Amino acid sequence: MRIVLADIKGGDGVLSKDTVVGGYGSRLRPFTRVTGIIAYLKQRFHDMPSVHLAYAAAILARAGHEVVGSTGEPVDGDVALVLSSLVDYRREVAWAKAMRERGARVGFVGLAAQKMPHLFEEAADFIIDGEPESALLRLATGESLTGMVPSPQLDDLDALPFPYWDPLLTRRRSVRVPLAGRAYSGSLPVLASRSCPEFCTYCPHRIQSTYRSRSVANILDELSYLQDRHGRRHIVFRDPLFSQERDRVLELCDGIRSRGLSHSFECETRLDRLDDRLLTAMHGAGLRAMSFGVESVAATTLKKVGRRPIPEAHQRDILRRCQQLGIVTAAFYVFGFSEDTWESICATIEHSIDLGSTVAQFKILTPYPGTPLYNRMKSTVTETDWEQFDGFTPTFTHPTLTNGELRCLLGSAYTQFYVRPSFLTNYLRIGAPRVRALVDALDQRLKRRHARDLELNARSLSC
Repeated sequence: MRIVLADIKGGDGVLSKDTVVGGYGSRLRPFTRVTGIIAYLKQRFHDMPSVHLAYAAAILARAGHEVVGSTGEPVDGDVALVLSSLVDYRREVAWAKAMRERGARVGFVGLAAQKMPHLFEEAADFIIDGEPESALLRLATGESLTGMVPSPQLDDLDALPFPYWDPLLTRRRSVRVPLAGRAYSGSLPVLASRSCPEFCTYCPHRIQSTYRSRSVANILDELSYLQDRHGRRHIVFRDPLFSQERDRVLELCDGIRSRGLSHSFECETRLDRLDDRLLTAMHGAGLRAMSFGVESVAATTLKKVGRRPIPEAHQRDILRRCQQLGIVTAAFYVFGFSEDTWESICATIEHSIDLGSTVAQFKILTPYPGTPLYNRMKSTVTETDWEQFDGFTPTFTHPTLTNGELRCLLGSAYTQFYVRPSFLTNYLRIGAPRVRALVDALDQRLKRRHARDLELNARSLSC
């Protein structure tokens, strides 16, 4: 069979799919000058091929099928597998319909199609219910899949073939940008584990399957395979909590060094799952960037959504060590928890600047289908267009803040964090005392200006 693997690109704004938000995806439509710049950089540094489709390619190619990729262009084939998302499902459905008109049978994979099948079924011959590999192993042997196809998770992740990237890679050159952490184009995702061991009620990462991890030897074999086949790459470990098992990560770092692997890499984790020895070992093995969730400065807010707060002193110690090692850090924040007020969100914005991460990402709380938070907030959800569940658009009635106020605070967060002299000096790692003193003074002037602008916006929203 000729099988087409489709990861539909393009559309309005900057889209991220595959493992982002557990597979629902996100979309940033620029709404201020600063978010326009952020979107431009995301488009060039964060665009990666789908690791789930690469696993599909490996399974199908190993069985002798011809595998080709598509990012939205029509391609002839016997079967098409479409990577689903919530934020771009209409274009995915339209592409699927066009493929069916060309005579292909079409199936959807991913969390969005699994949890929201009614959005896709008009264009689907089948929808895979669960992590796709079990069903794809049956498809590879010739089984005709129809309707909702159960696909139980595989507990032994080492049994899977390594992702096969050839049908999915573009010919864009990878460029390593000094101080950027991530390469400009050319990064490849790796899954060292699946799902998440935490219990945050708003996060979709753990609603498809349970947490499992691959053996260290298997991960090292994949990294060696990637270096032999594709050369030195920047690896993005897409695990929601990469350093959950400390000794396993230390063993992985030792293996990377002993095998002479030259990849750089980044990961996402919790700061309380890091310490000086572990961070130093990870840096020695190639860690150049790291992302982590802070979400809110208020510990009581975090506890109510099942997120364990991390002592602020520990956060600062880890970020200070990252700065010493030259590791780029990205902190994540969420606005719109039920306890949030205008003042508490302003406090979180101020904390994001004071904490000192290299970059920051701010989003609006989104109740995603299938999460405990969605079940609790369902009666307050006002948005009926599922593509608006993009992480940056208010979709529910907040107890104290209007949608306009949430968007105003979101835009202000990006402006306050990035439009200040200390952001640039921190990014460039300039520590000269005279320069820092001047920058601090300029920061205070801009801080007062940002506060005035935010107050004026607040007044206009209340009119």
